[in-house]
Parts: sequence; C-alpha cells; structure tokens
Amino acid sequence: MTPNGRTPARILIIKPSSLGDIVHALPTVSAIREAFPAACIEWIMNTEFVPLLEGTPVVNRLIPFPRTRLRGLRSIEGIGWFAALRHLQPDLAIDLQGLLRSALMGRCSRPQELVGMSDAREGARLLFQRVVSVDPAAHAVDRMLDVLPALGFARPGIPLFPLPETPWARPIDELESAVILHPFSRGAGKSLPRDVRDAIIRAASPRPVLIVGRTLEPVEDDLPDNAVNLANRTTLPELVWLMRRAAAVVSVDSGPAHIAAAVARRLLAIHTWSDPRRVGPYGPAAQVWKGGQIACTTGLHAAALQESRAPTIADVPAIAEWIEQEPGSPDPDR
Repeated sequence: MTPNGRTPARILIIKPSSLGDIVHALPTVSAIREAFPAACIEWIMNTEFVPLLEGTPVVNRLIPFPRTRLRGLRSIEGIGWFAALRHLQPDLAIDLQGLLRSALMGRCSRPQELVGMSDAREGARLLFQRVVSVDPAAHAVDRMLDVLPALGFARPGIPLFPLPETPWARPIDELESAVILHPFSRGAGKSLPRDVRDAIIRAASPRPVLIVGRTLEPVEDDLPDNAVNLANRTTLPELVWLMRRAAAVVSVDSGPAHIAAAVARRLLAIHTWSDPRRVGPYGPAAQVWKGGQIACTTGLHAAALQESRAPTIADVPAIAEWIEQEPGSPDPDR
C-alpha cells in the first residue's frame, strides 16, 4: 500500500540485472500483480534481458536500461536517461536490486514512496523511504518475497515464475528424451572444462544433448556424435521453450540454470565456488552438484559446501546416473 493507505495505481519495479536475479524476482512481481490486478506495473531491466519477459502477463511495460551504452551515470546520454524517469511518477517504486544506481533510478522516477531491502549496498538505503528487513543469508527469491508483507499482503504459498516462450522453429529429434547442457559462464571458474563437457555428452548417449548458452569462444566441430550445438543460436524465449520440453537440464551456475529451475522437468545445477544456499536453483525439480555430491540444496553436506572445485572426469558417472533417473511426465504448461 502507499503511505496514505490507498491501493497503488502505478508500480515501478527496479531490478535491472542479472538474468538469474530477474528470474528470482518474478515470484514477487507475480504476487504484486495478483494483489493489485488493476495496477500498471512497469519494470526497469537491462536491455539484453527484456526479451525474457516480453509478453508476460504480470507486467504492463518493460523499460530497457541500456547499461553498456550509457558508460556511466556522468555521460550526457546517461544523465538524459535518468532524467527521463521523472515522467513515471509511480505511486510505489520497489528497488529489488539494492545498489546506488538502482536506488537513484527509483528516486529519479519521483515516486510517492520508494521501498528497498535492508541488505542494499553502496549507501542505497539512504535513498529509500521505507526499508524492509530481510535475512541476508536467505535465498534471493525468499529475500525479495519478504518485501510483500511490508506492502500489506502475505507471501504466496507457491512462488510462480510466469516466463513466456517462443516455440522453437527448427525440428529436434527426440526432444522429450534430450538433455540440455549449458556449460558456459562468464563467472571465473564456473564453466565446465571441455573434457568434462564432452564426457557428460558421451555418457548421456544415445540421448541427444543440446549445447546451449552464450559463449565468446566458438564451440569445437569435433563434438560427440549425439551433441547438437545450439550455442549462440537461441533467444531467451526459445530457451524457455526448449527447457520446458527436454527430459533434463544440466547447467553450470548461471542465468539459464535459474530459468531451468523455474520451468524444467529436472535440473542439475553445477556449483564450483558459489553458495547454492543463497544463489542456487529454487524449486523442487532442482538438484545441485557441489564438491562431488548431488543433492537438493538443503541436503548438501557441510564438507561439500566448503569445496570450490569444478567437476572432473571422475565425477561424470554420478552425473550420468542422475541424467538416467526417471524424468517424470512432460508438462509444457508449467
């Protein structure tokens, strides 16, 4: 609710990045839509992530933030972009990013109230008009959902991830038995080593293995025979469509892993140094490989959580065994 107790007619969500964080914010925004069905909800996000949510029913308008083009807040173009936000004037602005830049976006939009979280950094809290206390050790999805009681309504019983999709136009044989493999990450030490990647592909045979994701380095031509190279060849909505229909997804800790946690029948997220309790996959269909152990996030042993290594060839049989577990029935509408 707004400070005067009125139902907000216009709500601004500020969560520009990253890809996984935007997926994590979806249950909160979906619950806000459910609570305020007549409100105009606008969401500021980095331009490259806008296609992920185009067509989602929970948002009326996506506002692209051209971060790579602005080159800092002090550029003429950057100052102009921030100044243009003054026309928004929402009844309620919610900063789910928690950085100085996102808090400035909120204040520049001239909201009736700007709400942020207690774990905000870079002095962002000084710009909030209301600070919601959250547990900094909790998962990102839960931290953002904790904003809801401060707005006057309860957290949803089942968090929803309403991701739209674009059908894949090219045929893929045996898609419902296929494995999607996302081996790339921009984070240091997170990508799968090539020998481990290829060993996982061979171990999954005769299932087709679809290699997806963005990479700056070309994927080699001498892939195992059951590999289908789709690297740099899918849009985000197409990736959602494929992940909903494949038998399983194996992904390093990255944005696509969180998409898979929201829509896939089964997911194995491979974590090296990152803590899956805070940033791992969120959902009952997801498990984690960490330090040689495969388990749900809450079932990981303390020794595994302290490991920071990437999987080796010796870990591939356990990953292959996970792939061959009964996948359950496909549910394209999930």
